Amino acid sequence: MKPPPFTVVEETGDWIVVDKPPFLLIHPKKPGGPVTLWDGLRGLLAFELANGGQVSIINRLDRETSGLVLVCKTAEAARWFHETMKRRRVEKEYLALVWGWPEQDEFVVDAPLLRQGEQRPTAIYLKRCVHPEGARAVTRFRVEQRFEKTTSAGRHFALVRAFPETGRTHQIRVHLAHAGHPIIGDKIYGPDERCYLDFIETGWTPGLEKQLLLPRHALHSTRLAMDAEDGRRLEWNAPLAPDLARWTRHSA
Repeated sequence: MKPPPFTVVEETGDWIVVDKPPFLLIHPKKPGGPVTLWDGLRGLLAFELANGGQVSIINRLDRETSGLVLVCKTAEAARWFHETMKRRRVEKEYLALVWGWPEQDEFVVDAPLLRQGEQRPTAIYLKRCVHPEGARAVTRFRVEQRFEKTTSAGRHFALVRAFPETGRTHQIRVHLAHAGHPIIGDKIYGPDERCYLDFIETGWTPGLEKQLLLPRHALHSTRLAMDAEDGRRLEWNAPLAPDLARWTRHSA
């Protein structure tokens, strides 16, 4: 089995940070399924595993989301990073390509989230929505770039940096859609949730490309940072994924 492609950003004896490409699953879902990041890490860290180590993925990204993933090699490191994450002491930043130009260069979405099926019908079980009875969710946004590009689905687009202050499922995607600027390529929270159902049934088609513009949601984990126990500042950065960078460059 060919190992999956990913880039090592930094590595120590206790942890490793990698830059995950889009379309790579984090964990196997069933036996005999596609190769995953976890499979690749087990191959890369075979020596550590043979000597009592482990592969513990701290921050999990959706299959289509690219960017930074922090992985621990020891149980002690995993406990510390999980606790740090739980206490919200990990700074996370994402980059997203969105439809339209936000009115303000900086804005905050403070809107609680829950699974949509708990309140109103949806054919997508995992879909989230904004609802007053949901769990608290807050994301700060900053517009990095506004540009024009002639497409079948619009002309005005923006590159937005997201700073999630909570860690709810699909939080950034739902909050941007709620703000009126859904992420390009988002099959669930984009122009029509039917795009997701059609994709499951038919795969990527010219019709979906016309509606969504990109074959994956344009979301990238670009920065992780925190203070270590010994006072050191831990920080990792990953530039915008190549497919998204190309899309912004080819503007008109």
